[in-house]
Amino acid sequence: MIAESASPKRRFAGVAEQEFRKKIPADLAGQRFDQILPRLFLGHSRARLAAEVKAGRIRLDGREVPPRTLVHGGELAEWEHVEAPVVGDQAESIDLTITFEDADLLVIDKPAGLVVHPGAGNRTGTLLNALLHHDPKLAQIPRAGIVHRLDKETSGLLVVARTLPAHTALTRMLAARDVHRRYAAIVNGVPVAGGTIDAPMDRHPTDRLRRAVREGGRPAVTHYRVREKFRAHALLQCELETGRTHQIRVHMAHAGFPLTGDPLYGRGLKLPRGATPRLADALRGFKRQALHAEHLAFAHPVTGEALALDAEPPRDFLDLLDALREDAAGAGES
Repeated sequence: MIAESASPKRRFAGVAEQEFRKKIPADLAGQRFDQILPRLFLGHSRARLAAEVKAGRIRLDGREVPPRTLVHGGELAEWEHVEAPVVGDQAESIDLTITFEDADLLVIDKPAGLVVHPGAGNRTGTLLNALLHHDPKLAQIPRAGIVHRLDKETSGLLVVARTLPAHTALTRMLAARDVHRRYAAIVNGVPVAGGTIDAPMDRHPTDRLRRAVREGGRPAVTHYRVREKFRAHALLQCELETGRTHQIRVHMAHAGFPLTGDPLYGRGLKLPRGATPRLADALRGFKRQALHAEHLAFAHPVTGEALALDAEPPRDFLDLLDALREDAAGAGES
């Protein structure tokens, strides 16, 4: 068992400061100081704890030591832990659709058009600002608990950690591909069948806003299958093994089936011959990529409970599907 004690909290420059002290068990003898710290201070990543050692805020028997120092067991690890907000962005009252919520997690059904993180030109009005209003304690969690992202114009499910242990666990689960993500996509063109796209990705060589399939890039794998075929479009189910920026959009364009409405990777408007007026209007009016994160499945990072969550596509996506179906049915009757 790990012994623990804590000195009383005191105030310094308006920030709560507290020292955490934990005795190193004998069974950890012979291991590196930075390697054992995650077992002493649960819920904190090894990288963060190693940085705290290097900064002199985690000491061994009162001494500053290098992270690689071998421990003997019985020493006291002391962390001068400063509880300063990690996030400095403003809280804003923005409506959220919450699919799941408990003490450790939030799962949000993000609408198309909502930016996830503040950035250049988008310091306010983002999901992060909305989360800080919903739960001010998220200011203590990196990125307000956001552990993965969706593009601004992609709708659907996104998981948020509400505690440091949940954040650490979810980050590891995503890296280990233990979070199952499924998307619905409408594409231009009609694939004969489903398949797997295994094509490495990196930044576009000339356009900083785009990503591209590039030899020597980071591994990227997308599985897709055809759910429904129309005259010049198809509804696909896409599942990610990796989570690269713009992955589905880049991979489907690379395969010759760009997402309908995609302003970056699309290849213009695709109208079937003799398209119904409703379909022509729907396609011309659809100005974003037709992509929706419809399903998330993972083990709860704290309780281990199996979670499987679903979100129906938004109205514009469903209206486009209805128009495609009506056009295809009309062509079949003629």
